[in-house]
Amino acid sequence: MIPVTHYLIVAGILFATGLTGILIRRNILLILLSIELMLNAANLSFVAGSALHGNINGQVSAFFVMVIAAAEVTVGLAVAVLLFRSQASVDTNTIKNLKG
Repeated sequence: MIPVTHYLIVAGILFATGLTGILIRRNILLILLSIELMLNAANLSFVAGSALHGNINGQVSAFFVMVIAAAEVTVGLAVAVLLFRSQASVDTNTIKNLKG
C-alpha cells in the first residue's frame, strides 16, 4: 500500500507546476491548463485526506472541485475563442489592447 504522504508530495508537485505555469506563461490556453493542474492537485489532496481519515467528505469536495473545473474550462475557452477572433492571438499581452 502506498503511504498518503506520497500522494500529498505528488499533489504539491502538481500544484507548484501549475503555479509556475500561471506565473511564466503568456498564452491563455496554457494558463487555463495550469489552473487545471492546480485544481487536480487539490482533488488529489482531498481524496488522500479522505482515505487517511476514512470518511467520504474529501471525495465529495473533490467532486465539487471537478464541477467548478468544468465550468472554468467552459468559460475560459469561450473567452479564449472570443479573444482569438478579435485579436488573432491568444497571448495575454493583447488583452491590454481591448477597451470597453
